[in-house]
Amino acid sequence: MLARALAAALAAATLAYPASAQDAYVIGVTGALTGPAAGTNGPPIEGLRLYVDRLNAAGGINGKKIQLTVLDDQGEPSKAAANAKRLLTQDNVSLLVLSSLSSTFAPVIAETRRANVALMLMGAVCPKEVYPPADLLQFCTTAYAGGYDSRATLAFIKETAKEPVRIGFAAMAIPLSRGEIDYAEEQAKAMGMTPVDKEVIPPSTADYTPFATKLKDANPNWIFSWAPWVTQVKTFEALRRLGWEGDYITWAHIEAESELARLKDGKFYVIGANSLFQDNLPIHKQIIEEAKKANIRYPAEQMTEGWIGGLVLEAVLKAGGWPADAAKIRAAMENVKVDTQGLRGGAIEWSKDNHFRTRQYYRVYRWDPAKSAVAVTKDWVAYDVK
Repeated sequence: MLARALAAALAAATLAYPASAQDAYVIGVTGALTGPAAGTNGPPIEGLRLYVDRLNAAGGINGKKIQLTVLDDQGEPSKAAANAKRLLTQDNVSLLVLSSLSSTFAPVIAETRRANVALMLMGAVCPKEVYPPADLLQFCTTAYAGGYDSRATLAFIKETAKEPVRIGFAAMAIPLSRGEIDYAEEQAKAMGMTPVDKEVIPPSTADYTPFATKLKDANPNWIFSWAPWVTQVKTFEALRRLGWEGDYITWAHIEAESELARLKDGKFYVIGANSLFQDNLPIHKQIIEEAKKANIRYPAEQMTEGWIGGLVLEAVLKAGGWPADAAKIRAAMENVKVDTQGLRGGAIEWSKDNHFRTRQYYRVYRWDPAKSAVAVTKDWVAYDVK
């Protein structure tokens, strides 16, 4: 019901700006507003809408409003392809934004290539094609990305573990999640760890007990899951119900902060590139204030990915000038540096060859039982992106 209400609200927001392509920046979005991935991919879209509404209320960019057209793909490849085709050929968007499962990437990318329009992944995992030498049309603002995430996670495990590491892995059965966990398994071996089990779990899974049982029976002392939040957390909860007492680390998706407080488990770690709202930075306070004014349905702390997407979109459109077609916007995207104001450990900086960022920063949080609060376990560590 919430997802349907959100989709309706987003549609209404689009209709509120009935400007034509001649007098507005026309931006399209396809994303999982409903379906299994809605919890992770829906809020970034709402955060982007919040940011765009704020820009439009202040007069827009270069004196022009932003027309944001949002379509729900439910995380399904065929629906994402249809959305992309409509947005590119009927709505004539100058930039397409994607916030959905990695299974939607291939058909959406195919449509943007046919139209020669840039694709900005936001809230959807960054694919390796945005790393140097980057694909011409793919850009990514999302915190998490293949390769670097596993390296940072395994480095933390190695530094933290008090005994030889026997490590288990959990992925969702979608392309990038499975690929990242396969990569992490090989990296773990190279780092002297012993992989003991790897579970690849279908998105539609209702009962995680069979997968958790296999992991527990392999006797790991650490488990790493890199997948949509539903897979990460439900695997962990099933393991705890089975009596497994080891250390578990996952990607810090937008649900992580409230979930750490709910679970209150000192051995449940999240690693991510976004600061949590418990840091209480000025930018966090600003987002909370804007979310309250707009009566946002999702918690304010889940707006980070969308807010960062908005910061980048604002910088791109300002640089692209007016009038700005798809070619000008893509060119502007190749020369962007955005201050994330503490939402990340550093700036988002794109160049012709790097559509990810020049440095990726990681921080680890967990529930600290002694403080009865979410706390930083490992402060920012930077990796150069080459």
